[in-house]
Amino acid sequence: MKLLRQRDIPEEKYANAFLGFGPEESHFVVELTYNYGVTSYDIGDGFGHFAIATQDIYKLVEHIRAKGGNITREPGPVQGGTTVIAFVKDPDGYTFGLIQRPTVHDPFCQVMLRVGDLERSIKFYEKALGMKVVRKVDKPEYKYTIAMLGYGEEHETTVLELTYNYGVTEYSKGNAYAQIAIGTDDVYKSAEVVNQVIKEVGGKITRQPGPIPGLNTKTTSFLDPDGWKTVLVDNVDFLEELK
Repeated sequence: MKLLRQRDIPEEKYANAFLGFGPEESHFVVELTYNYGVTSYDIGDGFGHFAIATQDIYKLVEHIRAKGGNITREPGPVQGGTTVIAFVKDPDGYTFGLIQRPTVHDPFCQVMLRVGDLERSIKFYEKALGMKVVRKVDKPEYKYTIAMLGYGEEHETTVLELTYNYGVTEYSKGNAYAQIAIGTDDVYKSAEVVNQVIKEVGGKITRQPGPIPGLNTKTTSFLDPDGWKTVLVDNVDFLEELK
């Protein structure tokens, strides 16, 4: 990854950095936030991992190991399949999945969250955000089901991986993982759609649509039925913010 942007907001007592494999306007990026004086967080058991695709997983794992990284799963086929994966943890305890692929478009390829009702979650993300299920896999022998949702084919774009573990309906969110941000052409209309879906399947608006003080970028934010947060950001305003 490369550091794309960094800012310090002393009046709000936080700083953040944006890292990724390409420009923010065209790639999925990770936002790291440091709140002044806070040195540790609770990740909880609901957040799963971020995933990075690579053409040589063995070389990448050895590179991470040489840098002192924590390898929590050595490269090898996924349970019940042939895709080669590995897992590592960063210094703050966030898990990153590594996935071997023959071709890689945007290496930052997945965000995995655990949910208590998969069909309810699929309905929410399809109706509220216009995502499509690009793949769904049920593994009864391992007692879990996953659904990949996004705005394009799984090998071409970043997708949201929702995981349902049989019989588990709730997870702890902790206070570390914050949100996913998605661009929209009209924050106000998008918020209206989200609000209607929330009335149908659950969730909560946490920020009404409007400009952020000091930045003037229009956003709205909400929780899905499991309490996972999404922020919608005005596309034009965001490009202005990057200038």
